[in-house]
Amino acid sequence: MIYSMTGYGRASEVRDGREITVELRSVNARYFEYTSRVPRSCAFLDSRLKTLLNSRIARGKVELSLTVQNTEASDTAVTVDMNLARSYQQALRDLSEGLGIKNDVTVSLLARFPDVLVTQQAQVDPEQLWNDVSDVAAVALENFMEMRGIEGEKMLTDISSRLNTVEECVGRVETLSAGRVEKYTQRLYERLKVILEDRSIDDARVLSEAAIFGDKTAVDEETVRLRSHIAQYREILGSNQPVGRKLDFLTQELNREANTIGSKCQDLDISRIVVDMKAEIEKIREQIQNLE
Repeated sequence: MIYSMTGYGRASEVRDGREITVELRSVNARYFEYTSRVPRSCAFLDSRLKTLLNSRIARGKVELSLTVQNTEASDTAVTVDMNLARSYQQALRDLSEGLGIKNDVTVSLLARFPDVLVTQQAQVDPEQLWNDVSDVAAVALENFMEMRGIEGEKMLTDISSRLNTVEECVGRVETLSAGRVEKYTQRLYERLKVILEDRSIDDARVLSEAAIFGDKTAVDEETVRLRSHIAQYREILGSNQPVGRKLDFLTQELNREANTIGSKCQDLDISRIVVDMKAEIEKIREQIQNLE
């Protein structure tokens, strides 16, 4: 399966009285990069979530968003410090008697004094919370990978088509290159006939010049390497491993061989084919920048 580096996945479930939502999105990156937005109370889960994602994602800048909301009970508990409340009550009673004024102490008044009412976070089982969050994150990850896979298959189809075009161009270069030396030899004979007129032509010298020309402009090695690179390309595309970095290197090699053919050949038709070949290779290079 070929995966794109761009994708989106979301999952939301209610578990143990908590509504848990996980969203994943990613864009291109050279390596695996992880960023997250998680509640402060769930910060201890962040490294485990990163490990979970990295087990399935090799490349790309991935952003995870986690929200956890209680649906059945509040995550905070309110307790009363009765001893402190009694102390406040007694102090107010003493104040009332000492000043000779009415004691109008109420519960609402006592509740306003510092530390009479104390709020505490409800106890949460860390492992239970992790199990719930990780289950939801796994579903989001599956949706995320499915989208990446769909995009990857589209790119695979396009790349394969362009590889076929490059291979056709290589075949046309080989065909035109095969008769190149013979054409050069014929042109050389014709020029020498005009220059030397009735004088005899040194066939050995002509053949020697043609051989030198053939050595300087031979592209057999380049076309053989191109076919080898194309075969490796297809093999890598058919693997189950991340392919982006390997294909990036091979694309550079394809372009290098095409450039060499373009610089060595002295044939207009071959030059035009090389231009077409390089255009297809550049489109392939743009596509693989999106592959994991």
